[in-house]
Amino acid sequence: MPNLVVLTEQLLAPVPGGTGRYTRELAAALAATAPAGWTVTGVVSRHADPSAAVIPGVEGPRVLPLPRRALIAAWERGVPYWPGGDAVHAPTPLAPPRGRVVVTVHDTVPWTHPETLTARGAAWHQRVISRAASRAAALVVPTEAVAEDLRRRVPVGAPVHVVGHGVTAFGAEEPVDVPERYVLAVGTVEPRKGFDLLAGATAEVGVPLVVVGPRGWGGVELRAPHVRLLGRLSDAQLAFVLRRAAVLAAPSLAEGFGLPLLEAMAQGVPVVHSDAPALVEVAGGAGVAVPRGDRAALAAALRSVLADPREAGRMAEAGRRRAERFTWENAASAVWGIHLGVTR
Repeated sequence: MPNLVVLTEQLLAPVPGGTGRYTRELAAALAATAPAGWTVTGVVSRHADPSAAVIPGVEGPRVLPLPRRALIAAWERGVPYWPGGDAVHAPTPLAPPRGRVVVTVHDTVPWTHPETLTARGAAWHQRVISRAASRAAALVVPTEAVAEDLRRRVPVGAPVHVVGHGVTAFGAEEPVDVPERYVLAVGTVEPRKGFDLLAGATAEVGVPLVVVGPRGWGGVELRAPHVRLLGRLSDAQLAFVLRRAAVLAAPSLAEGFGLPLLEAMAQGVPVVHSDAPALVEVAGGAGVAVPRGDRAALAAALRSVLADPREAGRMAEAGRRRAERFTWENAASAVWGIHLGVTR
């Protein structure tokens, strides 16, 4: 029985982030849509507790004998240590150096905005993405914007396939203490997200800001009387907070896709986002775009949406229609097509 191995290591990272969400949702959808006879197995490096990498419908996780650092070192040095399976999907650039491996490259931030990553992180990502571009059986990227920019940055020998993300199917809610009316931001608190700019803009507008997401690197300081930091939430808590937001703001300097933007649209929440190319592409005109780094423009856009219920309603409906185009089932179907083409 043929087996697709999905490297679910990102789920065990200290801060899984958006790539963790992608890994979990895509792996589950791959298992649910597997072609006849195929199985899907999750694989992780050696951890004390791999239970966070358990995904409904996905076998495993199977634990490799090497710890994470040793596995990274082996693959960086070209050791063809194979994680098993008839095909391998790497939802992040952490991948075997060769073989029938399909690798997802989420963005080109290590080149376009290296200052928003640690120096070590930017260098590592440049190195492994470049290797995947030349050696992988195929690459998956979430937007045309990433595909075009990647080709400008590195020699790409592997076929590149644009496969968008899907929308998480939020279910029952769990109440969270939030203000009656607020602007919402979702993501890891790090320099690239622009949340410090957003804190200033919401203070100017005079509306509370609720931030959902773990603290990342960079020492971004968001403490202010009008800001509420909720940290990491469960899906049920996120559903509650998301559905009650007046606006979702995504003022990122750079993104590869922008999943929170899409999740907000699916819930009928108006979106104000930066003019980062991937965000503009995903929003498809259903949100309000503002220049990156322009606090005055961000405040003006937020003030406009908050002050006009009719415009907010129009945006909510446009966002719902836009989000309907993106499903994890569609993403998994496209990824299966790539793997089946590689294994023929």
